Amino acid sequence: MFFIDSIPSSLVPLLIFASRILDVSMGTIRIIFVNRGMKGVAAGLGFFEVFIWITVVAQIISNMDHWMNYIAYAGGFATGNYIGILIEQKLKVGTQVFRIITQKDPSEFIKLLDRSKLRSTVLKAQGTNGEENVVFTVVKRKQAGHVMKWIKQFDAEAFYSIEDVKFASDGSSKSINNAERTPFMQVLSTRKSV
Repeated sequence: MFFIDSIPSSLVPLLIFASRILDVSMGTIRIIFVNRGMKGVAAGLGFFEVFIWITVVAQIISNMDHWMNYIAYAGGFATGNYIGILIEQKLKVGTQVFRIITQKDPSEFIKLLDRSKLRSTVLKAQGTNGEENVVFTVVKRKQAGHVMKWIKQFDAEAFYSIEDVKFASDGSSKSINNAERTPFMQVLSTRKSV
């Protein structure tokens, strides 16, 4: 199939392994983009993912007597999942909500968030250890590392959780939508501005 027929049979397992890494990595990233509402990116990745998969499966079917092809296929699948997750972590696409629970007065922490142009909300709460403060803030994933560092500096004993956000509104006409303004969407967009 295609150029595969001209490749020596000893290199076919290597080609299958590399192709599976590529298509499974794309699949892993595609699922993450689907969960974040990035339809265009997910569709583009899905096309290439399936094209590579069909090519690899056709090669395995035409070489069913070579057991190394099966090992290469399974190994590529496992490695592709791992690499796909690493790529997604490096891309840092999307928005996250932080919930920080602390017994300390959060005033200085709120000022730090405010200086960084991050909105926050503070609620008084009753926990197992008495009165507590719950701080909510929504941040881009690229800023999450900074916020985690600030939390530790503010209160090393604070409990916090982080969740991905599909959509958030700031109360005005602006909104934070993970499907907007990503580099992939800009490339795939047919309009001059998204």
